[in-house]
Amino acid sequence: MITLIRDAWIVTQDKKRSILKGDVVINGDRIASVGKKYNGTADREIDATGDIVMPGMINTHTHVAMAPLKGICDDLSFSDFLDKVFKIDSNRTDYDIAMGTKLGCAEMMRGGTTTFVDMYYSEDVIAKAVQETGIRGVLCWCCLDEQFTTQKGNPLDNCKHFCESHKNVRKIIPGIGLQGVYVCGEETCLRAKEFSNEKGLPLNIHVSETRWEVNNHKNKTGFRPIEWMHKIGALTPNMIAAHSAWLTMNEVKIMGEANMSVSLCSVSNMKLAVGSVAPVPEFLTNGVNVTIGTDSNNTNNSLDMFSEMKITGLLQKSARWDATIASAQQLLDFSTINSAKAIGMADKLGSIEAGKFADIVILDGKAPNLRPIVRENIVSNIVYSASCLNVKTVLCQGDIIVDNGKILTFDVSDVFSASENIWETLCKKNE
Repeated sequence: MITLIRDAWIVTQDKKRSILKGDVVINGDRIASVGKKYNGTADREIDATGDIVMPGMINTHTHVAMAPLKGICDDLSFSDFLDKVFKIDSNRTDYDIAMGTKLGCAEMMRGGTTTFVDMYYSEDVIAKAVQETGIRGVLCWCCLDEQFTTQKGNPLDNCKHFCESHKNVRKIIPGIGLQGVYVCGEETCLRAKEFSNEKGLPLNIHVSETRWEVNNHKNKTGFRPIEWMHKIGALTPNMIAAHSAWLTMNEVKIMGEANMSVSLCSVSNMKLAVGSVAPVPEFLTNGVNVTIGTDSNNTNNSLDMFSEMKITGLLQKSARWDATIASAQQLLDFSTINSAKAIGMADKLGSIEAGKFADIVILDGKAPNLRPIVRENIVSNIVYSASCLNVKTVLCQGDIIVDNGKILTFDVSDVFSASENIWETLCKKNE
C-alpha cells in the first residue's frame, strides 16, 4: 500500500530540523521518502497543497481512562482532590474504563497526538480499547506496595503479567508505572527498575510533584525523592519522571547522570497549585531528556498537546523573567523527538524520516491562525498559534485514523453518550 502526501510544507524534526516543501511517500506503515517529487503511482493520495505536515506528537504522561471525569474534581485543594479521586477510582468498572479510554484517545487523535504514555491499573482493559481506536499506547501498569493497593494480588506481579501478555501487540508498548515514593517502598522500586532493565520497558513515575511529597519523604527517610531513589539504586535511563517540579540542583544532576527523562505537566501543576515550576534550563544543561505530558482530564481537563506546548513555554519564560527560555523549536522537540527517545523509540518515531513509522499529522494551511506560512515561521506557528482544531488528517503507523477532522476507526457518538452516563453515575456514588 503506497500512500502519497502531495505538495506540503514538511516539518521533518530530523537532526538538522529540516523544513522541506514537497511530497511524503509511505510504503505500508513506514515512510519511504521525504521532500522529493514523487512521480510514481499511489494507492491513495492526499492533496496537502499549502498544508503543514509534522510528526505525530507524543504525550508522555496521561491517565487516559479518566477522560469522563472532567469537572468532577475541579477547584479543590490537592489533598481534597486526591481523596475524591481515590474514592471515584474504587467505584470504576471495566466498562467505564474502556469508554473513558476511547474518549481520551478520540481527543488526542483529533489533536494530533499519535502516541501516549499512560499510567493506570487495568491496563489490559485499556489496551483493548486503545487497539480499537488505532492510536499507539505506551501502557504502564500502576505499581505500588501491596498494603496500599485496591488491586487483587501484588501490583508488580500484575504488571509483569500484563507486560508479558502484551509484548507483541501492534501499537501497544507495555510498561511499568510507579505511583510515587509515598506508596512505593524500596522493594517495589527496585523490583520495578530490575524488570524495566531486564525487558527494556518504559518506567513512568510521579516524582516531586508537591512540596508535601518531598518534605514528607525527607522526614521519613532523610532524603528527597530523587536522592533516595539514587541511594537505593532505583534510577534507570528507562525512567520518565512526571511533574518533577520540586527539585534541587543536586537532584537535577543525579537525573542527568542517570540519563533519565522528565515529563513536564505544566497545566496540571498550575491547576492543582503545586507551587513550583520544573527547572527546564537546568534539565537541559545537565543532560536530562525533557518531554511534555498533559496528565489526566481531571487535573488538566484537556489532552491537547498544542495547548500544553504553548503554556509550558510561557510558564518557563514568565517564571524566569527570560523570554529566551524554552524556544519554539525546543518545545516542539519536547513533544516529538525527545518524547520518542523517552519511550525507547527514537529510531522509529518523533520525526519524518525514511524508515520510520508513518506517524504524521497534517495541519490546515488555509486556517487564518496559521497564516502567513513561510519557512522561517512554521515552527513558531505550530507552537504558539496552532490549535487542535487545525488538525485535518492523522496517520498512525501508516493507518489513516483521522481524515478531514473525522475519526475513522470507531463510532465516537456511542462513546460520547456513554461518557455522560459514566459522569453522572460516578458523581452519584460519591455524593
